[in-house]
Amino acid sequence: MSATPHRPTVTEREARQVAEAAREQDWRKPSFAKELFLGRFRLDLIHPHPLPPDEAVQRGEEFLAKLRDFCETKIDSARIEREARIPDEVVDGLKELGALGMKIDTKYGGLGLTQVYYNKALALVGSASPAIGALLSAHQSIGVPQPLKIFGTKEQKDTFLPRCARTDISAFLLTEPDVGSDPARLATSAVPDGDDYVLDGVKLWTTNGVVADLLVVMARVPKSEGHKGGITAFVVEAGSDGITVEHRNAFMGLRGLENGVTRFHQVRVPAANRIGPEGAGLKIALTTLNTGRLSLPAMCVGAGKWCLKIAREWSAAREQWGKPVAFHEAVGAKISFIAATTFALEAVVDLSSQMADEDRNDIRIEAALAKLYGSEMACLMADELVQIRGGRGFETAASLKARGERAVPAEQILRDLRINRIFEGSTEIMHLLIAREAVDAHLSVAGDLIDPDKSLSDKAKAGANAGVFYAKWLPKLVAGPGQLPRSYSEFQHGVDLSPHLRYVERSARKLARSTFYAMSRWQGRMETKQGFLGRIVDIGAELFAMSAACVRAELMRTEGEHGREAYQLADAFCRQSRVRVDELFGRLWTNTDELDRRVVKNVMSGTYTWLEEGVVDPSGDGPWIADATPGPAQRENVRRPIR
Repeated sequence: MSATPHRPTVTEREARQVAEAAREQDWRKPSFAKELFLGRFRLDLIHPHPLPPDEAVQRGEEFLAKLRDFCETKIDSARIEREARIPDEVVDGLKELGALGMKIDTKYGGLGLTQVYYNKALALVGSASPAIGALLSAHQSIGVPQPLKIFGTKEQKDTFLPRCARTDISAFLLTEPDVGSDPARLATSAVPDGDDYVLDGVKLWTTNGVVADLLVVMARVPKSEGHKGGITAFVVEAGSDGITVEHRNAFMGLRGLENGVTRFHQVRVPAANRIGPEGAGLKIALTTLNTGRLSLPAMCVGAGKWCLKIAREWSAAREQWGKPVAFHEAVGAKISFIAATTFALEAVVDLSSQMADEDRNDIRIEAALAKLYGSEMACLMADELVQIRGGRGFETAASLKARGERAVPAEQILRDLRINRIFEGSTEIMHLLIAREAVDAHLSVAGDLIDPDKSLSDKAKAGANAGVFYAKWLPKLVAGPGQLPRSYSEFQHGVDLSPHLRYVERSARKLARSTFYAMSRWQGRMETKQGFLGRIVDIGAELFAMSAACVRAELMRTEGEHGREAYQLADAFCRQSRVRVDELFGRLWTNTDELDRRVVKNVMSGTYTWLEEGVVDPSGDGPWIADATPGPAQRENVRRPIR
């Protein structure tokens, strides 16, 4: 479909420049994951495991107790699945409980929970209903509260945060029908007019948009006299004249999700509702997501815990060939994977969350890795649960109940989790985002060398700077504590975890050497090697998870709570993870990437259309991408605020 006249036309280079400008450029605080990608295993940044203050623990545990009671007595997950809607009385109950304001400061009427306990709450409520977890997460992690907390003025906080804490649901509106992870082409406009801006455009996949009271909207301000222009963030009243929710979207999972298509036609927004300066919208969005991304893997932890519970109970009850299926190796391996991975994923989320609370480390890479790793591994765990359940895994909970068996929604959790590999940055985009941060140190010293637009003098200067950097850095990648047999001996308690930490240290150096070699080999073409970059990031994710698992096990040992069992799970996870890491290292250089490119070229040129013969296409008619031309709404407004 050709671009509509109103949509900005940008080159690939211009799109990259927009994304680069939105990045947080500086590293003012240490980052465990950044150091890991540079070949430096800074265990001191995460060990001993940071702990929350007692007061935060007490407040968090008290709320969790109330939330658990609410989940057990007021939430009917089967009804939400059946009716594809969260009952209004459930949302009202969550409001009364204060769940809308979990992350909002108490001075604005919120609960003031830490990131750690906010995530524990999301894991809990998400296990009762993933749709409710998504509603609360979209409201607080990326909706109005989080950007205002970081970038809002005192007046904005005083005006909007009390509403968000108790009564008003919020949503975040960035995506458009033809714009996903390429915001340079954002078409929704915000034209200055006196003390207002006038919004026009269409937003797609607006989670909470159908029921929202307040919106964070990203729109493009045209450059003009007195206006810098650029993509800008606004708080918008969802009931304003000119806003129409044109459609409530339905999905394969998260059936209770209130997600829609929202049209803006000549919507007036006071300039006082602009968040930050003009042109800062993308930076605000990305900064909001730095910790906001942790909510998604938190709910993946909850899914892992539930999968483990069902796998354990079912595999004890179901017998095959004279013994419970759990004790057949093929099934047992799946149960071991679910148990070990759930332990490690919880370790990753809790560690990242505690570091976010303390604000002494820069966790932008850790949070991104947690999102990437959690969404991928949770899908694998749910898929293994379906396989363990066999035909009952494929059967719906309603059908199981109707014929007299326990209503286990295994197929539902698989459907519900699948979106997490797309939400808030798809796996493919997360690979590129994390890879960009991982090679930041290299680009900062040698980027001009591979930039075709730089002059010879700039390249010469960059070459000199790079020479100094690599002369100091490269020798440190040759040897380290990972080669000393007694390193990390404090992790020897019955089960010995020290070999795994030595493996992480050695692998971090190998990872950095591999990255350097690739940059030397491909230079400016490095950014096109997405398969290679994805494997680099996946190795880093596994190394981070191994580190977090070992540190968590040691914390649990020192606290005297399931320490021995935690060491066993950490050991199992690390052994499983090392197999995956070794395979990924092998695939850095032995893969089918070049062959795949040739096949894709032939597919897209129509060379293989004969292969598509012999089937019928049940798809309906219509454009691949809906028309998003600005203008008045042609459809009924399906917005339904919950009051």
